[in-house]
Amino acid sequence: MSGRAERGLGWIDELEAMPSAVTIGKFDGVHIGHQRIIEQLRALAEPEGLVTTVVTFDRNPLEVVRPDRAPLPLVSLAHKVELLRAAGADRVVVVPFTPETAAQPAEEFSQRVLFDGLGARVLLVGDDFRFGHRGAGDAAMLREHAAPRGARVESIDDICFADGRRVSSTWIREALSLGRVQEANAMLGRRHVLRGDVVRGFQRGRALGFPTANLGAPVEGFVPADGVYAAIARVDAGAFTAAVSIGDNPTFDGVAAKTVEAYLLDVDLDLYDRPISLELVDFVRPMHRFESLDELVAQMHRDVERTRAIVDAVDA
Repeated sequence: MSGRAERGLGWIDELEAMPSAVTIGKFDGVHIGHQRIIEQLRALAEPEGLVTTVVTFDRNPLEVVRPDRAPLPLVSLAHKVELLRAAGADRVVVVPFTPETAAQPAEEFSQRVLFDGLGARVLLVGDDFRFGHRGAGDAAMLREHAAPRGARVESIDDICFADGRRVSSTWIREALSLGRVQEANAMLGRRHVLRGDVVRGFQRGRALGFPTANLGAPVEGFVPADGVYAAIARVDAGAFTAAVSIGDNPTFDGVAAKTVEAYLLDVDLDLYDRPISLELVDFVRPMHRFESLDELVAQMHRDVERTRAIVDAVDA
């Protein structure tokens, strides 16, 4: 291996080997299929006293090998790690996916990372799992490397959704891109979340009687279709029902595309420079251009009442 590749793979030397049950994947969104995998991994690990270990990447590998095909992530890396731990992972190992990582031979990744680096005793992978340079490694290769070490490779149980289609991050992005929040939430096993710090906007909402918290760029989380959404906003002061507007505010000129702003019902807080999380509950309506401010304000009142009804029904 070249010196350049060695420098690019220095993270391997920082791995801590301990008897582990290991699975590996992108885990974008940590949806119900991913959660099932971690449940299966824990069931394999606990009887043998192994550390439940999830290996993931700091970015979608396509961002390096095929950037033109790389999708936007459903969650940020930090949020993904939180979700993996909440799903039951004792240890989350984040692999920096660089050109050097992409060029690493499958045999080396298997031996240096999975067995020597992490101490894998059980590996849980899908039958279609591929790894290493040009995807040369597969489950059969892992079994060859595992046997002499007294380790074993187990197959992941598949998970399907209502119509038999396999749950996937791609399907969730598709649903969110169409504003189908409830469909996405069902596959995620929780509400889809947008996170960010509140920044100052144009103050137009406040002037109309609807002061909004504007999320600064970049917003953490996959931003869904333009429109108004019912949500639960979580800030350091608590959780509040919120009407969230996503889009370019077509009634006003000069507004940047895809702004995300939340009107918190029944409360007026100074949220500037503070973090906020928006848990999307349901889609309220698409974005419209209004001919007058009076029409816009009347619609905003209707949006608020619709939002209140949606969130109250969830909390009931």
